[in-house]
Amino acid sequence: MEKELVIYNLEEKEKAAIERSQIFQVPGGKELETKVIVVLGKAGMGKSILVQKICQDWSNGKFSQFEFVFWFECRRLSLPEKQYSLKDLLLELFVKPREGSDKVFEYILKNPDKVLLIFDGFEELQVHDGFTHYSDCQSYKECYSIRELFAGLFQKKILSGCTLLLTARPKDKFSQYLSKVDKIIEMVGFIPQQIESYIARYFEGLPYCDEAVKSIKDCQYLFSHCYSPVICKFICFFCEMMFEMGDKDLPSTLTTLFVKYLQQKLMPTQTDATAIQNQQHITTLAQVAWYLGEKNQNALKSSLFPSKEVKEFALKYGLLLPFTFPNHSGNGEEEFGSAFSDYVIQNFLSAVHLVLAEEIKDKSLTKYLSLPSRKKRPHNWLDLVPRFLPGLLYLQPDPYLFSLSDEHRRKIITKKQKTLLKYIKKIQISELHPKKLLELFHCVYETQDSYLLQHVALRLKPELSFLGTPLTPPDVYVLHFILKRSQKEFSLDLRNSGINLQGLKHLSGLKNVISFRASLSDVVRLWESLEETKEYELLRISVEKFGIDPFKAEKMKDISDLSDLVHMQDMEDASGCNFYEIPAIKNLRKLEFALGPVCGLQGFLKLVDILAAFSSLQHLDLDALSENEIGDEGAKRLCEVFSKLTSLETLNLSQNKITDLGAEQLATALPSLASLKTLSLYNNYICDAGAENIARILPAMASLRVLHVQCNKITDAGAQKLTDSLRKCPHIESVAMWNPTIPYGVLEYLQQLDSRISLL
Repeated sequence: MEKELVIYNLEEKEKAAIERSQIFQVPGGKELETKVIVVLGKAGMGKSILVQKICQDWSNGKFSQFEFVFWFECRRLSLPEKQYSLKDLLLELFVKPREGSDKVFEYILKNPDKVLLIFDGFEELQVHDGFTHYSDCQSYKECYSIRELFAGLFQKKILSGCTLLLTARPKDKFSQYLSKVDKIIEMVGFIPQQIESYIARYFEGLPYCDEAVKSIKDCQYLFSHCYSPVICKFICFFCEMMFEMGDKDLPSTLTTLFVKYLQQKLMPTQTDATAIQNQQHITTLAQVAWYLGEKNQNALKSSLFPSKEVKEFALKYGLLLPFTFPNHSGNGEEEFGSAFSDYVIQNFLSAVHLVLAEEIKDKSLTKYLSLPSRKKRPHNWLDLVPRFLPGLLYLQPDPYLFSLSDEHRRKIITKKQKTLLKYIKKIQISELHPKKLLELFHCVYETQDSYLLQHVALRLKPELSFLGTPLTPPDVYVLHFILKRSQKEFSLDLRNSGINLQGLKHLSGLKNVISFRASLSDVVRLWESLEETKEYELLRISVEKFGIDPFKAEKMKDISDLSDLVHMQDMEDASGCNFYEIPAIKNLRKLEFALGPVCGLQGFLKLVDILAAFSSLQHLDLDALSENEIGDEGAKRLCEVFSKLTSLETLNLSQNKITDLGAEQLATALPSLASLKTLSLYNNYICDAGAENIARILPAMASLRVLHVQCNKITDAGAQKLTDSLRKCPHIESVAMWNPTIPYGVLEYLQQLDSRISLL
């Protein structure tokens, strides 16, 4: 599965917002082949809302390339014992034409390119494992299981030419098939401006509108969670409920938010007689939430519910929502089911079950936190449980939720709290993987326990790397919260983390963060933003702390971003101060260039334009496994800036298709590199003429210690010239000279003349 995911990598993606109208544009797609498009996004990011909007747009005349759109909620197809034909799936289960279904189906078969099939919530399909291995489904007339039917569609064996749109969570089962789809789109949630717009519109017209908006924004932890549309909606709803009741204080954690939500839901109608009954209902509902979560589900048939009373209780208070399964029986009766109103409610109740269940203790409890490195979380579906669980265990006694007046129940929870504390104290915090470290931060933050927070803060290593680890706004908040409590000084690596501008500003501004790295484009945007808002002191601090050493360019964007950074040195802000000497540029010691053959020369010519700015550059590496192929033209342009690279000690020009012409140009300019110690020209196209030119200038290169010219096209004549030159170069320590065009006996003879010659 991990190998399949290589193509779906945060470092390889370029962020670009797209319009809904662009979703079905597949570059290079064959006209008669099925197109498979996947929309990925964490739970609550709005995938289902997007699907509904696409259907609405289509009904209003957009997406006119489709004459038929079929939308399937996968939770309603989760009956593995049933079998269907393709016609059943399209025209019987959810949509049944009043007349002429045979003609409609015949038209669909003849015009598959006019059909869009949407499978929403793929992870809720109970039979989604291994469907790419099924090859039986090749006939539209036969009946198959949902797994076989889906396999036939996905493998383009039935209804070939249609368009499949699937929505799924990034970490669930569908991830293993991403290499087989035509287009991947990710929903990343609200940006800060959208959060503020949503909250403002939610409270628009209410007498306490401004006060409610300010209340949410002031509670920074909850506000950070508003990047998730479903949580943003819930927080707004909760805030409205609290303001209506005259309580304007919002909780500081997610756990207390949901506890208060249940309190406010139950308290107005609760009496002493119903309190115990409600608590029993919550306990049973929590068991159901956990049972379904373990199976990666959130819905259950009504007939399978533990009791009618519990189901009605959950429906009454909005914890469950009803829906219908497709009609499978001949009597026309519908089968009803219930699903948790959103994934956060299910996660919260699942954590309640772990807290209350007597049979879950010690290792059975802590394994659901999955904090030690190299261990995967058992249930990706319940990804918020590790946050709610510690929060609930450290919660103050709450009679409305846990019956903590029950002495036996209180002892159980106290024991589990001690187990959690002991578990966290044993964790080697400095060795945790970045994702696990962030999860630990969330866990201890939810407890709001001063000892635990201080324990974690004191055991962090000074160099914290989140390279390639996605940082959501809540991640950034808890990271900032923990770092601020520590007395240590930290260096942060935030490259390719997707951190937003506000988060980058807050972390880089911490007094005990003495240096940081981040994606260049993000840093440039941050500095431009700080200049625009006239936060000159923070701008100065950020510029001083930022570093880029060592820097590796792997895409054209890396070169463009580096160029933008260099050009900022020429800017002058409104305060009159300028960036004439950005420390990150001045202090760059090592620069690696690995764009490959397609963009190698183009990118290198752009890099050469700014190389002179790096006055402290010591190591310039132009060797890449995919070969950059800068050729003689690149070598010529590089020679033009040698005089400016006064600190350069290592120059690696290996595998770049440099010929004798390039070698001649290099020989003319190389003596100006007064500090050069290592020169590598391995695996180029240099022949005897080039070797002779290099031999000629070796005595003038007094600092040179190591030379690599192996795997070129040098013959024994060129090798002899180099050997002769070595007699005048006592400063040179080794020369790698093996070439397939030099007889081995000649090389052995030359090595006998000069032991510094290497045959490797």
